[in-house]
Amino acid sequence: MAFFTVLTAVALEHLRPLRQPLPHYQQYARFTQWLEHRFNANAFSHGAIAWGLAVVPLLLGVWLIDHLLGGVSPFLSWAWSVAVLYLTLGFKYFSDDAERVARLLRAGDLDGARAQLIASRGGDASQLNADEIARVTIEQVMAASHRQMFGVLIWFVLLMPFGPVGAVLFRTASILARRWASTRGHFGVFAQRAFHAINWLPVRLTGLTYAIAGNFEDATFCWRTQADGWPEPEDGVVLAAGAGAMGIRLGQSINVGGQSVWRPELGSAQTEPDADSIDSAVSMIWRGLVIWMVAGLLVVIAGWVT
Repeated sequence: MAFFTVLTAVALEHLRPLRQPLPHYQQYARFTQWLEHRFNANAFSHGAIAWGLAVVPLLLGVWLIDHLLGGVSPFLSWAWSVAVLYLTLGFKYFSDDAERVARLLRAGDLDGARAQLIASRGGDASQLNADEIARVTIEQVMAASHRQMFGVLIWFVLLMPFGPVGAVLFRTASILARRWASTRGHFGVFAQRAFHAINWLPVRLTGLTYAIAGNFEDATFCWRTQADGWPEPEDGVVLAAGAGAMGIRLGQSINVGGQSVWRPELGSAQTEPDADSIDSAVSMIWRGLVIWMVAGLLVVIAGWVT
């Protein structure tokens, strides 16, 4: 059942991708802002309480609906899982943006590529050259593939007996870790630690996915030697493995606001990414997903045979 749920949700997300602004995300963002305003007293314990209030009731509600629908019909429970999984995915939005950047770079429209990157990423990209735009776009799409797809699917499968609870757990933990990362005091520390624990296995499986879909030896070498040097080591696993798998260089200094911002170098080759590299990164990500889907199908077939 898990295989067909994932297959249906991924197909829906590919054919009918969600577009920002997402109403359910905006509602949840407002709720997290209210919790931060209400509970943020610079204390670790207050952050833990706020995290619990932001996550636990939602998980219980998702599980309860799944349980009630399952009592009526297994099909309704399955449809509920597909719907929730579809709403928690969102990689196609980022992959489409990355492909738009690649098309603009290929056409020589640097201003258009910068504007597209700013629209999807935020921040200042007005001084980035073509190589920097390509690097940052690939980094964004690789990180998004983990947070918006692989991590969600992995936790969905892990907690499949509880319906789509795993997908909601990963997405809410990811959102809170990012939104509360810059809060004052120790309020956001619990959200960071919780996501670190939840993300430990998925981020390594995503790195393994890139290694299998690309150059395995270079991907694992870069993973082992470079990931810890990235400002966010967990993102470093994904980016280092992806750069090694593709044979390109990521990281390095970029020009932001007229100043050079240093970042560690990732990858094992001297090849600078370009517009074609962006398309190759998106293709590698989808290829990795197909590999896992084929593996899941083989498990299903093996179960039927036995």
